[in-house]
Amino acid sequence: MDAGSYDCGISDKPLLGFTVGEMFSQVARKYPDTEALVSVHQGIRYTYRDLLRKVEELGKGLMAIGVEKGDRVGIWAMNHAEWVVTQVATAKIGAIMVNINPAYRTYELEYVLRQAEIQTVILQDRFKTSDYVGMFLEACPEVAASRPGHLHTEKFPFLKNVIFMGENAPDGMFSWDEINHMGHDVSDDELFAREESLSFDDAVNIQYTSGTTGFPKGVVLSHHSIVNNGNIIGDGMNFTEKDRLCIPVPFYHCFGMVLSNLACMTHGSTMVLPGPTFNAGEVLQCIEKERCTALHGVPTMFIAELSHPDFSRYSMETLRTGIMAGSPCPIEVMKEVNRKMHMSEIVIVYGQTETAPGITMTTTRDPLERRVSTVGRVFPHTEIKIIDPKTGRIVPRGEVGEICARGYCVMKCYYNNPSATHATLDADRWNHTGDLGTMDAEGYVKIVGRLKDMVIRGGENIYPREIEEFLHNHPKIADVYVIGVPDEKYGEELMAWVMVEKGETMTGEEVREFCRGKIAHYKIPRYVKFVTEFPMNISGKIQKYKMREISIRELGLENVSKIETA
Repeated sequence: MDAGSYDCGISDKPLLGFTVGEMFSQVARKYPDTEALVSVHQGIRYTYRDLLRKVEELGKGLMAIGVEKGDRVGIWAMNHAEWVVTQVATAKIGAIMVNINPAYRTYELEYVLRQAEIQTVILQDRFKTSDYVGMFLEACPEVAASRPGHLHTEKFPFLKNVIFMGENAPDGMFSWDEINHMGHDVSDDELFAREESLSFDDAVNIQYTSGTTGFPKGVVLSHHSIVNNGNIIGDGMNFTEKDRLCIPVPFYHCFGMVLSNLACMTHGSTMVLPGPTFNAGEVLQCIEKERCTALHGVPTMFIAELSHPDFSRYSMETLRTGIMAGSPCPIEVMKEVNRKMHMSEIVIVYGQTETAPGITMTTTRDPLERRVSTVGRVFPHTEIKIIDPKTGRIVPRGEVGEICARGYCVMKCYYNNPSATHATLDADRWNHTGDLGTMDAEGYVKIVGRLKDMVIRGGENIYPREIEEFLHNHPKIADVYVIGVPDEKYGEELMAWVMVEKGETMTGEEVREFCRGKIAHYKIPRYVKFVTEFPMNISGKIQKYKMREISIRELGLENVSKIETA
């Protein structure tokens, strides 16, 4: 019987029935002397034994300041060793870690603090133009006059504790060392009892993804979903305790937190951090110096590494595998990565935050042609179907439809957002991705477009509605629509079509200046077009596809739009 575009991943290996904390403790006991975490830019090296001790110290410290099971602990920081410690420590004590994008500005920070009802925030010091302490004080000036742990603010009624990820904490904040020292007042038995009270079905993490209604949605993931997704990913790359993964992708994103960190942790492999944020030169240097066997990145990162002026000076001979994900990959780039970076076993992963994140994956055994033209087949223990968006019926193999997934990986819900949850998760627990794809006779999936109004810029998922609502705050803007246009470097770039109020004039730079410092840099439109009307259909609905066609033609991007991607 032909099941059409439906598949279920089979495996001889059962799912893991552990919380993140249980899994980590087991691996740490198995590989105590193996390097777990190397933060090159911080000069830090932890074995699994060391990292477990750091995790337990922080876990007890958080318990000492009153963090309970189910409490939300936000972390606003780049790729530092403390981020990894926080990831496991919060899981061990049953708290729910909330990933806050380090590119966020005050406007976005305030939204996440309120929406996730965050009780404790961990934040780093400034980096380049991002003054995290300054932005936090702008959002919550009351902290400066408060005793650490006794914050009261009407704007954020849940917020009690602020932890500075460093020494010399500002007024009203705990320092990192202070918290760890306070953990001495909590016994090992208390920590063990807390951990024993947890279930692998408990929520462990909230990650924000932009929404079609304009504001980010908090995806709630369980221990079960991220532990197993990370484990399956590690298996897919044939990871062992001898592998060393270079991680330039951000931790706040599922890519870094699950596909990188948990893939390593579940296999006793080494997490290697080249820098707090992506820098192609630092990555190349790190691969050679730390003898990395694997590398992760979005296509934009791999392009930057390959085109770096010093690329030929560095040895890539230790590389074997890795993941390219986040946005469509130009086929020629994939071939270069295979050839020039010695990554003969590189794989592509497709998924989304709502599925923790992996749904499909190529394998190290797949021929190159499959790895550059598809996103692989469905994960073990996961179901996938491709449906007609109008009828909900499964389409025949080879036909285009919406990709849906079901299984252990699917989110619990969107935090405090039942309407958005019901719009994405149907009654049978199928997650509707909003992506359009096909499935061939052998089960390989190809992404052909997006049902959702989403732009993917360099691996960042951006929903135009959020930016449109923000720009509507400008007094000169009467109406605005944001679209994605093709870009050779980032895959897509943002373009705003702006209608100004009668009698007013504006420039593109004026629009961009309004955005700077208020929304993340990657959400700022590169192109701005001023119009007196928008393309509409007979019923008055905006036709963004026509806007995109016009923009491609006017910007001379016809050739870029034809670049073939997987």
